[in-house]
Amino acid sequence: MNLTVTASIVHHVYQDPDGKFGLRFSPAALNVDAEVTTLLQELNEVYNAKPAKGYASFVGMDELQNEGDGESAEAIPEPLFVKLLDDWLHENTSFVDFSKEVANLLQEELTKYAFTDSGFLLLADYEHSGDRFLVVSFLPVREGVMVQPDLSVHKSAQLDITKIQLAARINLTEYQAKMGDSYYVSFIKGRAGRKVSEFFLDFLGCKERVNSKASTRHLVDTVQAFVKESELEDDSAHSVRREVYDYCGERWQQGEHVSMDELDTRLSEKGSPSIKRFTESKGVELPEQFPADRASLRQLIKFQGQGGGLSVAFDQNMFGQRVSYDADTDTLTIKGTPPNLRDQLRRYLGYND
Repeated sequence: MNLTVTASIVHHVYQDPDGKFGLRFSPAALNVDAEVTTLLQELNEVYNAKPAKGYASFVGMDELQNEGDGESAEAIPEPLFVKLLDDWLHENTSFVDFSKEVANLLQEELTKYAFTDSGFLLLADYEHSGDRFLVVSFLPVREGVMVQPDLSVHKSAQLDITKIQLAARINLTEYQAKMGDSYYVSFIKGRAGRKVSEFFLDFLGCKERVNSKASTRHLVDTVQAFVKESELEDDSAHSVRREVYDYCGERWQQGEHVSMDELDTRLSEKGSPSIKRFTESKGVELPEQFPADRASLRQLIKFQGQGGGLSVAFDQNMFGQRVSYDADTDTLTIKGTPPNLRDQLRRYLGYND
């Protein structure tokens, strides 16, 4: 489904020769034209495809007071981004003025960290899949070459959306509905070892609330136990695992949370026993809704692992047929190797086919 853009704007964040950050403001919002819509659709697709995302909500004053060791409410400033956001949502300020204040806030935060990249702050208000979103992103740039109308060639700075590492998406529909356990802010967690996501959370005044990887692994373990204790035939067991994998993967691709009610309905339509009744009978506590982690989902349909120079992966429905494992000797036996691997092995051993 295409997104519908309401407003968007870009501000330039740069470093001067002394290493200090400066801002160059755009005087007006971008025109809602085909180019801007295409840009935001691409950004939305890249964002959804990022495998490592966290889920958060804004930090409330009660949390700040609890962390302040008894300090008075007057001594603890209200998170600035939330105040700016609410002023804009209540139409006390324009989108352009709101974006400029956010850019100033970002500039202040950047000076606190050893951040060395220049780029563009992009804010966009749009609707997608029935919900309203605000995306706040810091887009890196790359040097490119452009062919001008007179066919001359010049260097130019181009937005490098595929390399985006600093971005958050606020579900304004959920935020304004004040849903109690809603994790209405998602953000890119970044590469391992980098703390850029923590900096961006500080900038937004957010706190991570749910661990998508742990929740998904819990679901995977529950499904494996559910399949085993339901004594399903191999084909039925594989069908249940595949259905859970497909449903969760679809929700991940859409940037939506897994719903246990929806999953249970989908399984029942395929003739499967109720996974919710199973969890209730076993006292298993799974969140009613949570974001899926794509890497953890693969454990539903594949066995895979690597280490010590060895990498192995195979579909779970092959276990007990072409693949067997002896736990006593820690030996994995595979009958029938992939053609390209077989060819390599035969050539290595000197067989002439």
